[in-house]
Amino acid sequence: MRDLLITGIGRLVTNDPQRDGLLGIVADAAVAARDGRIVWAGPEAQLLRELRDLPEVGADGRAVIPGFVDSHTHLVFGGDRVDEFGRRMRGETYQQIMEAGGGIASTVAATRDTPTSRLASDAAGRARRMLGTGTTTVEIKSGYGLDVATELRMLEAARAVGDVTPIEVVTTFLGAHVVPPEYGEDRAGYVDLVVEEMIPAVTGLVEFCDVFCDAGAFTVDEARTILEAAAAAGLGLRLHAEQLAHTGGAALGAELGAAAIDHLDEATDADVAAIAQAGSVAVLLPSVSLLLGSPPPPARRLWDAGVPVAIATDCNPGTSYVENMQLIVALATLTAGLTPEESLWAATRGGAMALRRPDHGWIGPGSVADLVMLEAESHLEIPYRPGTDLVRLVVKAGEVVVL
Repeated sequence: MRDLLITGIGRLVTNDPQRDGLLGIVADAAVAARDGRIVWAGPEAQLLRELRDLPEVGADGRAVIPGFVDSHTHLVFGGDRVDEFGRRMRGETYQQIMEAGGGIASTVAATRDTPTSRLASDAAGRARRMLGTGTTTVEIKSGYGLDVATELRMLEAARAVGDVTPIEVVTTFLGAHVVPPEYGEDRAGYVDLVVEEMIPAVTGLVEFCDVFCDAGAFTVDEARTILEAAAAAGLGLRLHAEQLAHTGGAALGAELGAAAIDHLDEATDADVAAIAQAGSVAVLLPSVSLLLGSPPPPARRLWDAGVPVAIATDCNPGTSYVENMQLIVALATLTAGLTPEESLWAATRGGAMALRRPDHGWIGPGSVADLVMLEAESHLEIPYRPGTDLVRLVVKAGEVVVL
């Protein structure tokens, strides 16, 4: 059953640009869906007679918002890095741990040693918890294999998440995460592997290609080579850029018309202007800044410059083992300078834009019926009560999946 009617909504957040205000809030509202898509949303007093016979759920004055779109995660991985977390809390830096063989390299080793079935089942468990806290669409990257076979196994596991859970999965190839240890100083050799073997192997399995263009990862020239090959293969482009240092990755992403440029902690005013001109989405990751003890991402500066902003968990075992988008909304509001309304928009409509999903992240005729009913009368309670799970009910494509 993908037909549904929700009545008695105290405040409906639509994100519909045809309505007043950023969030297009409708009071005393109802929402109707047929075959997994919204067919009507508005004041309940104006609900069409022919929709009143749909299977009905009463909101009893609660708020309803679009499902969260988590547009940046590394949900498939082996092992964990809890010991590294302890080391960071005792004073070691992320860069020091990476240089000592930890960081991404340690997760690569664990992931290579983990069977595909275990990668898939563990990732599905994380996805189910995400769904329970309101995330209805999630992007999942590869990037902890760094060889052809393991990258393909990671993507197989990521696609399996969408098969065994109701959550919608968008896959991204991140073979250019770091140069694996076995390549030593032969960086060019690994770039050749990514371009000549990995991209052809993953084409058809992924929508996007991502590159970690930053200190200790890939240079601008290396990233350009990889991304141009990905674009030629028909993949959308994304970048991790300007997280650990300013390297020029953001400007490269803007030049190439990347769908999303992520992190941006060290972005300059010139970078911000270039991203705004290109129309790329800035995907910001406030929990990473919190857990690494670094300044929050420049959300206010990007938003005020007219850049479309998304926020995401960056769920990964090293720098942000966070699964709950409600917490990300709270952090974006409390630490990164966005208003509660801007944070919620960035967690829903902004995330959908980063994944090029124009029918996601809003509620109106033609949109996917991805809805979250809060155990609250207002969306403001999400940042007001950080750490509290406020989800009462989750609807994915017109079906109640969490109650």
